[in-house]
Amino acid sequence: MVRMYPIRTDALDDQIKSFPLTISSHRMKELFAIMPGDGQPAAYDQEKTTPYYYSTRFDASLIRTEFTPTERCGYFRFTFPNGNASVVISNRIAGMLQPSGPSAVSGEETFDGMKAYVYGEWSAPVTTRLETNNAKTRLVVTSPDTKILEFRYGISFISVDQAKKNLQHEIPTWSFDTIKEAGKARWNEVLSEITVEGGTESQRTIFYTAFYRCFERMIDITEDGQYYSAFDHKVHQDPRPFYVDNWLWDTYRALEPLQTLLNPDMEADKLQSYVRMYQQSGTMPAFALLTGNFAGMNGNPTAIWFADSWFKGIHNFDLPTALEGVRKRSLETSHIPWRLVPNTPLDDFYNTHGYFPALHPGETETVSEVDKGERRQAVAVTLENSYDDWAISELSRVLNKPDDFKLFQQRAADFKNLYRPDKSMFWPKDSDGKWIDPMDPKFDGGKGGRDYYDENNGYTYQWDVAEDFNGLITLMGGPKKTDANLDQLFREPLGRRRVEFLDKFDDSTSMIGQFSMGNEPAFAIPYIYDRLGVPWKTQKRVRMILESFFTDTLQGIPGDEDGGGMTAFVVWSMIGLYPVTPGIPTYDIVSPVFDKVTIHPKNGKTFTIITSNNSHDNKYIQSIRLNGQPLNQVWLRHADLVTGGKLELIMGDTPSTSLGSDPSTFPPDSMNVHPEDYAR
Repeated sequence: MVRMYPIRTDALDDQIKSFPLTISSHRMKELFAIMPGDGQPAAYDQEKTTPYYYSTRFDASLIRTEFTPTERCGYFRFTFPNGNASVVISNRIAGMLQPSGPSAVSGEETFDGMKAYVYGEWSAPVTTRLETNNAKTRLVVTSPDTKILEFRYGISFISVDQAKKNLQHEIPTWSFDTIKEAGKARWNEVLSEITVEGGTESQRTIFYTAFYRCFERMIDITEDGQYYSAFDHKVHQDPRPFYVDNWLWDTYRALEPLQTLLNPDMEADKLQSYVRMYQQSGTMPAFALLTGNFAGMNGNPTAIWFADSWFKGIHNFDLPTALEGVRKRSLETSHIPWRLVPNTPLDDFYNTHGYFPALHPGETETVSEVDKGERRQAVAVTLENSYDDWAISELSRVLNKPDDFKLFQQRAADFKNLYRPDKSMFWPKDSDGKWIDPMDPKFDGGKGGRDYYDENNGYTYQWDVAEDFNGLITLMGGPKKTDANLDQLFREPLGRRRVEFLDKFDDSTSMIGQFSMGNEPAFAIPYIYDRLGVPWKTQKRVRMILESFFTDTLQGIPGDEDGGGMTAFVVWSMIGLYPVTPGIPTYDIVSPVFDKVTIHPKNGKTFTIITSNNSHDNKYIQSIRLNGQPLNQVWLRHADLVTGGKLELIMGDTPSTSLGSDPSTFPPDSMNVHPEDYAR
């Protein structure tokens, strides 16, 4: 519940404005603010950041600020060289703060229809001056002849009293270093869920930084067996953890599958939290913020998350209610991006014709619910919902609902309605069934391509059909033509100056030809070669991508990171696996960066990946053995990992053209198989 970072423009800003006591949700509002000295922005140096500890020193005053957290509490330690402590604590948005005796403070912050509460204590008696400005309060706290002033505090979304209880439970005594060391031990425990050996020091730093970021969310907001839910604005008694803060469009592809593998019990609690959100609000969320259901992006990716977890053996959640919620979301909630409204005429058209209709350039929008900036995103909406509906179809079959299975299987094939053979691309159509022409798939479609695509252009969405890669290969004219198209993706020029391209597609960063490493729909693209009988191309591309874009510097995450969304791609790819189609319980095998990787699922088993003759040049897999037996395919079942075992890879500097080349050994494709067939 407590996440703190210095408030500044970015990591290169030489001034810190203040420090929040926590934030409301990922990339959302900061709550409360604290700053040593006079409370004004100050230049800083000597900054140190770890998962469990932060410190910096301000240039002019030489005041040192240190911080370490627990789950619901935070702990600051301020060192004042002049021996006179002064700290300003204030509301950042709106609310009230007040002194509570000679060495404590309490208050609340009001934001987005709810409140956060704080109770904190100072390590020495202080004098407090209260200042009020509009809807905010500001406390100027001083303690003469005090060189070190500590501030420990609890956060609650229930009450000040609960914040005080949280503090008493988690930081009962004054010992900053004890809390710091406990945090270090906890993070070492978590980051040891995957251990790596070999590689360079830089590669290990990149890996564990990425892995750390994969634990930013979701957030357990349960306090003493109760939680406040913004989904019905009530406090609920429930011993089971309640998790919020997920932007599922960003995380269902790689981050949630990673946590499904490593922390299945926690994942079940997160899934059941979504079920409870649906029960409380009547709408199944995709973006589940602390403040409630958020209309982010497009599609219904919660269905994929439920399916992926279920077919990987996580059953400790209410699947019938989950299915009811995602089914309702698909059929009764509009597909218009960034909107949570009932069906509109666009959705009626979609349900009848199997695609979202597009407007021609310059044509006036006729549906008032469409966001003026995000627009219709007609191709992206059709492709996303096809995949989501496939997941619903498979869950319907699990629960023996044949009519729903048939309905959603049909809807899962809707992506085919927008495939344009003469362009080898998914192309927008108008409501009369005519292609939008002329249209440049590299650049057309409003700011960010949002008339037709979403954050990426037509070249990325050419491949966004994880539910039926075999169907896509057939549409493209077979494996050879698809292979050529995929090669060309990485070679196709931008066709304009890079600054002009990025001005329009500011989320499409780190480009290789028309391939965008910086945004989520592109993550699985390099792995499609595994489905074309040339997995050595996947091995080559993934290694090049990792080495080119992911470094151990401030510039080392090349785009839309989104709280673990991208860094989960790094974790998977560096250990030599990737969940190409969430919903199918399999992983593609790619070249590990490390000589030895050990995965420690919670069931006590271990799965080890041993890579022999590995180096920068030796990136091509020559042979594979699973538990001592030869394997002529470049994929594993989820069950292979969680039951424990050993994967052995022999590497070389020349591609193996035979490994994984037999079509009978290709990774399974979701429209032609049932997920549970691969769960064993």
